[in-house]
Amino acid sequence: MKAREGYVEFRGYRTWYRFVGDLNTPVTPLLALHGGPGSTHHYFAPLEGLAAERPVVLYDQIGCGKSDRPADIDWSVDVFRDEVAAVRDQLGLEWIHLLGTSWGGMLAQEHVLAGAQGIVTLTLSSTLANLALWNEEQLRLRDALPPDVIEVLDRHEQAGTYDDPEYEEAMEAYFDRHFYRGPKPRAELDAMAAEKATDVYRAMQGPNEWTTTGTLKGWDTRDRLREIDVPTLVVRGRHDMCTEPIAAELVAGIRGAREAVLDHSSHTPVLEEPDRYLEVVGQFLRDAEA
Repeated sequence: MKAREGYVEFRGYRTWYRFVGDLNTPVTPLLALHGGPGSTHHYFAPLEGLAAERPVVLYDQIGCGKSDRPADIDWSVDVFRDEVAAVRDQLGLEWIHLLGTSWGGMLAQEHVLAGAQGIVTLTLSSTLANLALWNEEQLRLRDALPPDVIEVLDRHEQAGTYDDPEYEEAMEAYFDRHFYRGPKPRAELDAMAAEKATDVYRAMQGPNEWTTTGTLKGWDTRDRLREIDVPTLVVRGRHDMCTEPIAAELVAGIRGAREAVLDHSSHTPVLEEPDRYLEVVGQFLRDAEA
């Protein structure tokens, strides 16, 4: 099925998009929001397998990937929430199924809670409602790594040398357990690594997943989850950075939310178990439409 790519205008810059399928059909499209912040659309490639039944729309958030990388933006939730609205408006996405993974799931919640209309379903994939709990759980996962890895992490975190190659190598032990557990090399992850925006990640989050120093510090939607009144699926991997307590806050907070756990996945089940992921998400969308 033919893909189309282009740009929407946003705050004087360009946000790159790609969609597969026909946006002029009456079938409700799926709009996917990637994680990071700053991690690009690439790992969503398997989602295009759903295009046989509905259009699938992906985009690179401003500051990363094929989108412009402005140097004069103060990175905040407001920027990315406004960008979602701009993408929907300029592509004519009046009605959508909305999927967000990790930071993209946080952004999806922000979009819904801002009063956005036309949301048919919400899929919250490997994401959270409470960044403080996320930090605590990531620190717990970190502290379960091998002692020699922890020693390296401790030493560089105390020194603030997060860019040291030794620190980056030690972080791979955490990512191999809890971000992606599949075979390597993986083209989607290599492409993401080449085009991600570390500066945006650090401005929004901080130096790592258990240390929030950026503008997301204090982010918490728990008190507002009851305002979400669309069918919601919470999906995660068994070995995910999104641990059981993190997902439980979403499932308990959103009325009628259902949960799916993919047993052989971590933070990127769309890559680790793509067939099962598409089956779970696709069935959820079809059920809601029925």
